[in-house]
Parts: sequence; structure tokens; C-alpha cells
Amino acid sequence: MLDFLRKGDVLMVTRIDRLARSIGDLQDIVRAIKAKGAALKATEQPIDTGTAAGKCFLDMLGVFAEFETNLRKERQLEGIAKAKAEGVYKGRPASIDVAQVREMKAQGNWAPRRSQRCSASTGRASIGFLRSKQVASLFSVSADNDRR
Repeated sequence: MLDFLRKGDVLMVTRIDRLARSIGDLQDIVRAIKAKGAALKATEQPIDTGTAAGKCFLDMLGVFAEFETNLRKERQLEGIAKAKAEGVYKGRPASIDVAQVREMKAQGNWAPRRSQRCSASTGRASIGFLRSKQVASLFSVSADNDRR
């Protein structure tokens, strides 16, 4: 969206926390907007980046938005840990069959780009995850240096 801004344009957002997740990202976006000669306005927050007080308010909102995001992530991780301890959290079902991967390896067809041979829903990430976490030890491959 920043690529399309021109001089005199106004980037409208509802809230600053919807624009960026960290204060660093927010400051980078504001710099990019200013460099293009455009302005930033939030419909639900009185922000005027043309004044020192407005810049301060923008940065404070950005800090609080980042803080809120971090708190949300911490609560999520705590909930997952609790669910795992209770045996409730299992994660998503496996999208790849380990036996099929072993067969592919035995035939010399082992590579992430061959993931389409497993199923239409099995992607490169699934093969890579399985490869590094579950199958690497079976094939005497280090999980750390096996990324290609």
C-alpha cells in the first residue's frame, strides 16, 4: 500500500495498532509516508504527525499497541502450555505420512519440492517440518543443516 502513495495523499487507518505491530515498524511506516509527501490519519484516534505532541502521541500509541500484542502472545502461549499439560492440545493433524516419506527416500525421490507426490494438501512446509523434526535422524541427516 505504501508503494501507491503519492504527494498529497492521506493514508487513513481506523487505529494505529491496525497499521503496525511494533513501534519500530510504525516509525518506519511513518517515515516512508513522510518521504512520499503523504499524511497519516487515524479515524478513531486524534493523530497529527505535524506537531511534536502529535508525534509523541503516535509513538505512545505504538508502544501500547506493541505491549498489547506481546501480552496477547504470552497469554496464548500460557494457554497452549496449560492445554498440553492437560492433554487437550494436540496441534493440527499430520498432513503427511511418515511411511510414505520413508518410501520416497528409499526410491531416491526425497526432496521438499516433491511434496506434491504425497498429496495435494501436503506442502513444502510440511515436508520440511517432518524432514527436520521427525525423519532427519532416520536418514542420518542433521536437522540444522538440512534446509535447502
